[in-house]
Amino acid sequence: MKKMKWVLSVLLMAALVLSGCGTQQSKTKKIVIAEPVHLIAYLPLYVADDEGYFKDEGLDVNVITATGGAHVTSVVSGDAWGVIGGPDSNQIANNKSKDPITSVVNVVNRANVYLMANKKQKLTGNSNKDLAEFMKGKTIAAGRYGGSPNLLTRYLLLKVGLDPNKDVKLDEPADAAAVVSLVSQGKADMANGAEPQINEGIKKGAWGEPFYGFPSLGDYAYSVISVKASTIKNDPKTVQKVVNAMLKGLKVVNENKAEAYKVLKKEFPTTPDASLHAAMDRAYKDNLWSKDGYITKASVAKPMDVLKKTGIYTKGYKYSKLVDMEFVNKAHNK
Repeated sequence: MKKMKWVLSVLLMAALVLSGCGTQQSKTKKIVIAEPVHLIAYLPLYVADDEGYFKDEGLDVNVITATGGAHVTSVVSGDAWGVIGGPDSNQIANNKSKDPITSVVNVVNRANVYLMANKKQKLTGNSNKDLAEFMKGKTIAAGRYGGSPNLLTRYLLLKVGLDPNKDVKLDEPADAAAVVSLVSQGKADMANGAEPQINEGIKKGAWGEPFYGFPSLGDYAYSVISVKASTIKNDPKTVQKVVNAMLKGLKVVNENKAEAYKVLKKEFPTTPDASLHAAMDRAYKDNLWSKDGYITKASVAKPMDVLKKTGIYTKGYKYSKLVDMEFVNKAHNK
């Protein structure tokens, strides 16, 4: 009888443990992070998801692609918990907002935009004068007006002495992936883009290697994870968990190329291995990813300067309101 009671006691304890596990699983928080396009540059985010770093933090993260600027507006509307994109886009959306979008961890620390031209075009020299002569009178598939690729293209045109509204024709499709077809069909002479579009265009014969790369601008907060200020105030634990997972994703991408490539292949299963390897080589060569998740004042100043000089947004900004590094600091100091 005593033995039976002992067995029942053990079974009851096991049931309680299992019940506790089920309760723990039910507490997993589901959140949505919006991306403007599915890019190889966002690999640290995909790694954090695929390697289970979000799951380890008790999070179930769904990454959705929202084109045409909807990645930012989806956070404003509450349809997405967070967004990966530029702090410059956040600042535009934050104008007169009582609940501004705030960046909490760096991901892509270079301006991940390149310019390609159809194979009939040949650039000789790389001075501002050479670039101006090369680009003048051309039709450029520049991406959505107000988007970072579009802004950087306008910025370069101004830098070399060209008027974006008079000296070239800018085709501005909302879908960033459309630039490949515009050049391959002869509707544009040049285009901006990033991976996998670059190698896709090379493979289709639309263009050759980029004739200009904006990563040359150095540290540049191009793609960061951001959330609303109210989320930071009301749910800082979830923000910290996301930052923790993202830092692990960054570490893998920067230090374990083989593991990073496995995730990349999973995210882009139809892209040939040669193209993926070429894309990875380009990313590492250009020091694309942040090493530590910090968003520095200097790295934010650059995209904001691009906004100002292109005339898209000239009302200024405050770094302290646009960026919050408390969660990155906590992750590094724990």
